[in-house]
Amino acid sequence: MARLPRLSLPGYPHHVIQRGNNRQAIFASAADYRTLLDLIEENTKKFGVALHAYVLMSNHFHLLVTPESADSLPRMMQAVGRRYVRHFNDRQGRTGTLWEGRYRSTLIQTESYLLACMAYIDLNPVRAALVAQARDYPWSSHGHYAGLRSDRLVTPHPLFWTLGNTPFAREAAYAEMVHAGVPAGQQTALTQSALSGWALGDPDFVADLQKRTERRVSKTRVGRPVRKPVAG
Repeated sequence: MARLPRLSLPGYPHHVIQRGNNRQAIFASAADYRTLLDLIEENTKKFGVALHAYVLMSNHFHLLVTPESADSLPRMMQAVGRRYVRHFNDRQGRTGTLWEGRYRSTLIQTESYLLACMAYIDLNPVRAALVAQARDYPWSSHGHYAGLRSDRLVTPHPLFWTLGNTPFAREAAYAEMVHAGVPAGQQTALTQSALSGWALGDPDFVADLQKRTERRVSKTRVGRPVRKPVAG
């Protein structure tokens, strides 16, 4: 079965996951983390992609972005991926692939899932037992939203501004939301939707999204349609 093209539409938030091949490490030093962040900053600006949240883990990374055009995200990810592989291979004296195939991504409904996706991204290092709290991990956007540092990579989504009327109020509200954690159901939905490529949202959101693209946005029932019983 031919694989579906990625679902990418301008103006919608996209949750992106890129993994190392065979779960191998994609960073060997702090300089590697900084290089990838530099490449992400350069190419989000170049191709018109707003980066709302990110986390770099040892063998994968997550992004939450909104592209300006249908090809903004694919072009950005292609540029970042190729240049980072060259950097990593040169430094490690290796050849060949670094990534586990192409990146995975999907659209998410802003009102229902954007803030949850930000918290989900921030909590990756906590779930992996790398740190006790999201604020302790240096390679994510959490510090920016919690008021611990200013991160020039980040463009806050308008929904973030609804968390409070002042910077302090927004930071406190967001930090509390992350501390409370993401419900298991939402956590599973965020992971599975990005890996499968199906849009994540309520039925009305998915139906409206389907009107905007010829590519299927949700999983359809496999097999023959069920026949209705004949009356009489």
